[in-house]
Amino acid sequence: MHLFYTPDIKGELFTLPEEESKHCTRVLRLQPGDTVYLVDGKGGLFTSIIQEAHPKRCQLQVIDKQLEYGKLPYVAQVAVAPTKNMDRIEWFVEKAVEIGISEIFFLACEHSERRNLRLDRLEKIAVSAMKQSQKGYLPLLHDMAPFRKFVKQCDPVNTYIAHLEDDATKSIKDSYKPGQPHCILIGPEGDFSQQEITLAYQAGIKPVTLGTSRLRTETAALVACHSLQILHEIFTPL
Repeated sequence: MHLFYTPDIKGELFTLPEEESKHCTRVLRLQPGDTVYLVDGKGGLFTSIIQEAHPKRCQLQVIDKQLEYGKLPYVAQVAVAPTKNMDRIEWFVEKAVEIGISEIFFLACEHSERRNLRLDRLEKIAVSAMKQSQKGYLPLLHDMAPFRKFVKQCDPVNTYIAHLEDDATKSIKDSYKPGQPHCILIGPEGDFSQQEITLAYQAGIKPVTLGTSRLRTETAALVACHSLQILHEIFTPL
Protein backbone atom coordinates (compact mmCIF):
# COMPACT_ATOMS: atom_id res chain seq x y z
CA MET A 1 0.00 0.00 0.00
CA HIS A 2 1.48 3.35 -1.10
CA LEU A 3 0.33 5.85 1.53
CA PHE A 4 0.55 9.65 1.33
CA TYR A 5 -0.30 12.24 3.97
CA THR A 6 -2.76 14.87 2.73
CA PRO A 7 -4.33 16.79 5.66
CA ASP A 8 -6.14 19.27 3.40
CA ILE A 9 -7.80 16.87 0.96
CA LYS A 10 -11.21 17.92 -0.42
CA GLY A 11 -13.32 16.75 -3.32
CA GLU A 12 -12.69 14.00 -5.87
CA LEU A 13 -9.63 15.53 -7.54
CA PHE A 14 -6.43 16.16 -5.64
CA THR A 15 -2.90 17.24 -6.45
CA LEU A 16 -0.10 15.92 -4.26
CA PRO A 17 2.32 18.51 -2.81
CA GLU A 18 5.64 18.76 -4.64
CA GLU A 19 7.60 16.66 -2.13
CA GLU A 20 5.01 13.86 -2.18
CA SER A 21 4.69 14.12 -5.98
CA LYS A 22 8.43 13.64 -6.39
CA HIS A 23 8.41 10.64 -4.04
CA CYS A 24 5.45 9.14 -5.90
CA THR A 25 6.85 9.51 -9.41
CA ARG A 26 10.64 9.52 -9.04
CA VAL A 27 11.18 7.20 -6.05
CA LEU A 28 8.24 4.81 -6.31
CA ARG A 29 8.04 5.25 -10.11
CA LEU A 30 4.25 5.08 -10.10
CA GLN A 31 2.40 5.69 -13.36
CA PRO A 32 -1.05 6.89 -14.47
CA GLY A 33 -3.63 4.26 -13.59
CA ASP A 34 -1.78 3.10 -10.49
CA THR A 35 -3.65 3.07 -7.17
CA VAL A 36 -2.42 5.06 -4.17
CA TYR A 37 -3.96 5.81 -0.79
CA LEU A 38 -4.22 9.13 1.02
CA VAL A 39 -4.65 9.69 4.75
CA ASP A 40 -5.62 12.99 6.35
CA GLY A 41 -4.34 12.16 9.84
CA LYS A 42 -7.90 12.28 11.18
CA GLY A 43 -9.01 8.79 10.19
CA GLY A 44 -9.85 9.42 6.54
CA LEU A 45 -8.44 6.90 4.04
CA PHE A 46 -8.90 7.86 0.39
CA THR A 47 -8.39 5.34 -2.40
CA SER A 48 -7.12 7.22 -5.45
CA ILE A 49 -6.00 6.64 -9.03
CA ILE A 50 -3.08 8.56 -10.55
CA GLN A 51 -4.27 10.69 -13.46
CA GLU A 52 -1.03 12.55 -14.24
CA ALA A 53 2.33 11.39 -12.85
CA HIS A 54 4.01 14.79 -12.74
CA PRO A 55 7.02 15.06 -10.37
CA LYS A 56 5.90 18.46 -9.09
CA ARG A 57 2.12 18.11 -9.17
CA CYS A 58 0.95 14.52 -9.33
CA GLN A 59 -2.79 14.58 -9.98
CA LEU A 60 -5.13 12.00 -8.46
CA GLN A 61 -8.79 11.06 -8.64
CA VAL A 62 -10.38 9.88 -5.41
CA ILE A 63 -12.63 6.87 -5.99
CA ASP A 64 -13.39 5.76 -2.44
CA LYS A 65 -13.34 7.12 1.12
CA GLN A 66 -13.15 5.21 4.40
CA LEU A 67 -13.72 6.91 7.76
CA GLU A 68 -12.05 6.08 11.09
CA TYR A 69 -9.34 4.08 9.35
CA GLY A 70 -6.88 2.69 11.90
CA LYS A 71 -8.66 4.29 14.85
CA LEU A 72 -7.14 3.28 18.18
CA PRO A 73 -9.69 1.49 20.38
CA TYR A 74 -8.15 3.18 23.44
CA VAL A 75 -6.70 6.59 24.39
CA ALA A 76 -3.03 6.49 25.35
CA GLN A 77 -1.21 9.65 26.39
CA VAL A 78 2.39 10.13 27.50
CA ALA A 79 3.80 13.32 29.02
CA VAL A 80 7.60 13.26 28.88
CA ALA A 81 10.50 15.59 29.64
CA PRO A 82 12.60 15.68 26.44
CA THR A 83 16.18 14.47 26.62
CA LYS A 84 19.19 16.68 25.95
CA ASN A 85 20.00 14.53 22.93
CA MET A 86 17.16 15.15 20.47
CA ASP A 87 17.89 11.93 18.58
CA ARG A 88 16.59 9.97 21.54
CA ILE A 89 13.29 11.84 21.85
CA GLU A 90 12.83 11.66 18.07
CA TRP A 91 13.31 7.89 18.33
CA PHE A 92 10.61 7.76 21.00
CA VAL A 93 8.14 9.74 18.88
CA GLU A 94 8.74 7.49 15.88
CA LYS A 95 8.33 4.24 17.80
CA ALA A 96 5.35 5.45 19.85
CA VAL A 97 3.47 6.36 16.67
CA GLU A 98 4.25 2.94 15.20
CA ILE A 99 2.92 1.20 18.33
CA GLY A 100 -0.09 3.49 18.68
CA ILE A 101 -0.43 6.63 20.79
CA SER A 102 -3.09 9.34 20.97
CA GLU A 103 -1.19 12.34 22.36
CA ILE A 104 2.33 13.26 23.44
CA PHE A 105 2.91 16.13 25.85
CA PHE A 106 6.40 17.54 26.45
CA LEU A 107 7.30 18.73 29.94
CA ALA A 108 9.81 21.27 31.22
CA CYS A 109 10.89 19.99 34.63
CA GLU A 110 13.28 21.21 37.30
CA HIS A 111 15.93 18.68 36.26
CA SER A 112 15.35 19.07 32.52
CA GLU A 113 18.43 19.56 30.35
CA ARG A 114 16.37 20.76 27.39
CA ARG A 115 14.05 23.77 27.45
CA ASN A 116 12.88 24.00 23.83
CA LEU A 117 11.87 21.79 20.92
CA ARG A 118 11.57 21.88 17.17
CA LEU A 119 7.99 20.68 17.18
CA ASP A 120 7.81 20.94 13.38
CA ARG A 121 10.57 18.35 13.03
CA LEU A 122 8.90 16.02 15.51
CA GLU A 123 5.64 16.35 13.59
CA LYS A 124 7.42 15.35 10.36
CA ILE A 125 8.83 12.30 12.12
CA ALA A 126 5.35 11.44 13.40
CA VAL A 127 3.90 11.76 9.88
CA SER A 128 6.59 9.49 8.45
CA ALA A 129 5.97 6.90 11.18
CA MET A 130 2.21 7.11 10.61
CA LYS A 131 2.65 6.37 6.91
CA GLN A 132 5.23 3.64 7.46
CA SER A 133 3.00 1.84 9.97
CA GLN A 134 -0.07 2.46 7.76
CA LYS A 135 -2.12 4.28 10.36
CA GLY A 136 -4.89 6.76 9.69
CA TYR A 137 -4.53 9.03 12.72
CA LEU A 138 -1.72 11.45 13.43
CA PRO A 139 -1.16 11.78 17.20
CA LEU A 140 -1.38 15.24 18.73
CA LEU A 141 2.02 16.62 19.72
CA HIS A 142 1.99 19.42 22.29
CA ASP A 143 4.81 21.92 22.69
CA MET A 144 6.77 22.06 25.93
CA ALA A 145 4.90 23.25 28.98
CA PRO A 146 6.14 23.81 32.53
CA PHE A 147 5.44 20.85 34.79
CA ARG A 148 3.44 23.02 37.20
CA LYS A 149 1.16 24.25 34.42
CA PHE A 150 0.62 20.75 33.05
CA VAL A 151 -0.43 19.17 36.35
CA LYS A 152 -2.89 22.00 37.00
CA GLN A 153 -4.57 21.55 33.62
CA CYS A 154 -4.54 17.77 33.19
CA ASP A 155 -7.38 15.49 34.27
CA PRO A 156 -6.05 13.63 37.34
CA VAL A 157 -8.39 10.70 36.74
CA ASN A 158 -6.27 7.88 35.28
CA THR A 159 -3.16 10.09 35.19
CA TYR A 160 -0.02 8.57 36.69
CA ILE A 161 3.50 9.71 37.46
CA ALA A 162 6.35 7.22 37.01
CA HIS A 163 9.28 8.08 39.26
CA LEU A 164 12.04 6.38 41.23
CA GLU A 165 10.94 7.14 44.78
CA ASP A 166 10.07 4.27 47.15
CA ASP A 167 6.32 4.87 47.11
CA ALA A 168 6.01 4.17 43.36
CA THR A 169 5.35 0.48 43.81
CA LYS A 170 2.06 -0.23 42.03
CA SER A 171 1.91 -1.20 38.38
CA ILE A 172 -0.45 0.58 36.01
CA LYS A 173 -2.29 -2.72 35.57
CA ASP A 174 -3.49 -2.53 39.19
CA SER A 175 -5.67 0.50 38.41
CA TYR A 176 -6.19 0.31 34.65
CA LYS A 177 -9.78 1.07 33.63
CA PRO A 178 -10.83 -0.30 30.22
CA GLY A 179 -12.45 2.21 27.91
CA GLN A 180 -11.02 5.26 29.68
CA PRO A 181 -8.11 7.55 28.66
CA HIS A 182 -4.85 7.03 30.52
CA CYS A 183 -1.85 9.33 30.77
CA ILE A 184 1.59 8.49 32.19
CA LEU A 185 4.14 11.16 33.15
CA ILE A 186 7.83 10.43 32.50
CA GLY A 187 10.55 12.62 34.01
CA PRO A 188 13.99 13.72 32.79
CA GLU A 189 17.21 11.75 33.27
CA GLY A 190 17.54 13.18 36.79
CA ASP A 191 13.94 12.13 37.58
CA PHE A 192 11.21 14.43 38.83
CA SER A 193 12.14 16.61 41.79
CA GLN A 194 10.54 15.92 45.16
CA GLN A 195 8.61 19.16 44.84
CA GLU A 196 7.21 18.07 41.45
CA ILE A 197 6.18 14.71 42.86
CA THR A 198 4.40 16.48 45.71
CA LEU A 199 2.64 18.82 43.27
CA ALA A 200 1.47 15.83 41.24
CA TYR A 201 0.10 14.10 44.33
CA GLN A 202 -1.70 17.28 45.39
CA ALA A 203 -3.32 17.42 41.94
CA GLY A 204 -4.61 13.87 42.36
CA ILE A 205 -2.04 12.18 40.11
CA LYS A 206 -1.03 8.73 41.34
CA PRO A 207 2.44 7.10 41.44
CA VAL A 208 3.21 4.12 39.24
CA THR A 209 6.17 1.87 38.55
CA LEU A 210 7.27 0.67 35.11
CA GLY A 211 9.26 -2.25 36.51
CA THR A 212 12.40 -2.95 38.48
CA SER A 213 14.91 -1.72 35.87
CA ARG A 214 16.17 1.85 35.85
CA LEU A 215 15.22 3.08 32.38
CA ARG A 216 16.38 5.95 30.23
CA THR A 217 13.75 8.64 29.70
CA GLU A 218 12.90 7.68 26.13
CA THR A 219 12.83 3.97 27.02
CA ALA A 220 10.50 4.59 29.96
CA ALA A 221 8.20 6.67 27.75
CA LEU A 222 8.03 3.90 25.16
CA VAL A 223 7.42 1.26 27.85
CA ALA A 224 4.53 3.40 29.13
CA CYS A 225 3.07 3.62 25.63
CA HIS A 226 3.39 -0.12 25.00
CA SER A 227 2.04 -0.99 28.46
CA LEU A 228 -1.19 0.90 27.73
CA GLN A 229 -1.55 -0.98 24.45
CA ILE A 230 -1.02 -4.37 26.12
CA LEU A 231 -3.39 -3.54 28.99
CA HIS A 232 -6.12 -2.63 26.53
CA GLU A 233 -5.71 -6.01 24.83
CA ILE A 234 -5.76 -7.85 28.16
CA PHE A 235 -8.69 -6.06 29.79
CA THR A 236 -10.92 -5.47 26.79
CA PRO A 237 -13.03 -8.52 25.92
CA LEU A 238 -13.13 -9.62 22.30
